[in-house]
Amino acid sequence: MQQPAHSIIAELEDAVRGGSSAKRVDTLRQVTDLFLNDGDRLSDDQVQVFDDVLCLLIARVETRAKAELSRRLAPIDYAPFEVIQHLAWDDEIEVAGTVLAQSSRLGTETLVEIASRKGQDHLLAISGRPDLPAAVTDVIVDRGEGRVIRRLANNASASFSEEGYSAIVARADGDDELIEILGLRTDLPAKFLRDLLRRAKEAVRTRLLAIAPPSIREEIRQILNAIAGEASAPKRSYGVAEELVKLMKGLNELDDAAVYSFAEAGKFDEVTVSLAVLNDMPLDMVGRLMEGPRNDLILIPCRSAKLNWPTVESILRNRPNEYPIDEPTLEIAQRDFRKLSMETAQRTVRFWQLHNRIEK
Repeated sequence: MQQPAHSIIAELEDAVRGGSSAKRVDTLRQVTDLFLNDGDRLSDDQVQVFDDVLCLLIARVETRAKAELSRRLAPIDYAPFEVIQHLAWDDEIEVAGTVLAQSSRLGTETLVEIASRKGQDHLLAISGRPDLPAAVTDVIVDRGEGRVIRRLANNASASFSEEGYSAIVARADGDDELIEILGLRTDLPAKFLRDLLRRAKEAVRTRLLAIAPPSIREEIRQILNAIAGEASAPKRSYGVAEELVKLMKGLNELDDAAVYSFAEAGKFDEVTVSLAVLNDMPLDMVGRLMEGPRNDLILIPCRSAKLNWPTVESILRNRPNEYPIDEPTLEIAQRDFRKLSMETAQRTVRFWQLHNRIEK
């Protein structure tokens, strides 16, 4: 089998040195045909010959010819390694797309690098690959736009890390289609399903119950019943905490240091009342924030109240919550808090004051 590969070298050299574009494309097809006809029987050294030849050719042919090569080699498990890498990194999605979506010759590290550096079309192609590892989906969730995220969520064989699940559920806020897609995933952990359903409109919840497979329908029903119970729970009284905090406010003692001390001591009635008083927000609204599953919303009244990050970190670490915050989520919160401007936080608080509810 080695002889046919070498026998085309002279023609190859002619095509590369002085041949026309049509000649180079024709030579590329011939070499590809040779490989596809017998490639599964070639030794590693023989495959390397084809790899060298094809790499030499694709550097000198147009996009259409490279796209054709990509379509032919992408499904082949024994495709020449270097050629596949070249095609996958191509800026033209017409060339890279098929390889990114199908080729088994692309490892996790390469996919992570491409997902980190290329645009949305490349991310879209990768997001549909079978058996995507969490290392890749983490990057896609972080960088992908709506259509990419929805395709990834639809990929039943994709794996997600805890951080990835948390981030993609957060991305579903206001996106009914994404909520529905995620709600039907059988691998979505219960704590993230609960967070997702809290964000869903009533119509989306009803539809999820109607179309969910039996394996998850009962779980959805139980979570929705629990959410309904929370909504009908009697209003909490903050009693002594409210009197203390208002007294401190009158004495000009209600500041960042005071809230930090409350948080460190686990006095979260006092923390809740402090945020409400400092922002002139309804107490029950701040209470829902403090007791809810979302960390990102808590950042807004904290920034508006001019709290420093150590105080905010203490609130997030120590607040009574069914699911304590983990380190990756805390790092994201710190990044988001530093990005959040005072003006944006105060504008959002004013919106909440006007509507007297948290937009979900």
